[in-house]
Amino acid sequence: MLHRTQVACAGLVAMFALWRPVEAAVVINQVYGGGGNTGSIYSNDFIELFNADSVAISLSGWSVQYASASGSTWTSTPLTGSLQPGGFLLIQEASGGANGVPLPAADAIGSIAMAATAGKVALVRTTTPLTGSCPSNSTIADLVGYGSSASCFRGSAPTIAPSNTNAVLRGSAGCSDTADNRVDFMVGPPAPRNTSSPANHCESVNLLNWRRSIASLWSTEVAMIWVNLVISAFST
Repeated sequence: MLHRTQVACAGLVAMFALWRPVEAAVVINQVYGGGGNTGSIYSNDFIELFNADSVAISLSGWSVQYASASGSTWTSTPLTGSLQPGGFLLIQEASGGANGVPLPAADAIGSIAMAATAGKVALVRTTTPLTGSCPSNSTIADLVGYGSSASCFRGSAPTIAPSNTNAVLRGSAGCSDTADNRVDFMVGPPAPRNTSSPANHCESVNLLNWRRSIASLWSTEVAMIWVNLVISAFST
């Protein structure tokens, strides 16, 4: 028969084996599709990525992809290199005209013509174009549907619509990630950042998520595991 201390230790080990901290990763941080249009701030569309993790992440073989709000055809821009912790990566895309000022030095350049007010952008762990109006491939690292007519998005709804003068920006300079586009993104003036921009580390946000995860240990499911362990130990 196991000693009660051994049972307690076994229960704690089981609970912590089930727990994982909230995973941070590279996410889509900013989307601007008004580049070059009348009244635009910048001359080119752009997508900005952010590494919310505490380690560098290789983007070699990854891509950013775009489809129109209701479209099922995706266009890809390949990525290379690594993104440092708290770092930003700027991907320059097409221009809709001669308006606006040039972007800061881009880390990657594509030719995707993005709509200003509604569309879909995906960060994909491969360069193979997605298919379908709302793909659910396991290779999708992040997805943002912007504008009310976007047919695919994370969470409850797409972001509020941006414009020629506004982008959609992830909250807390990239650290807000509830897997809900409507909650995580706000509309505001575009503020493109590249790999030379100051890093934004998410320790305080991650600490809050860690505390919430610890609290969730005492869920009904975990409590039942504990009870079953005790019963099993004392019936042996």
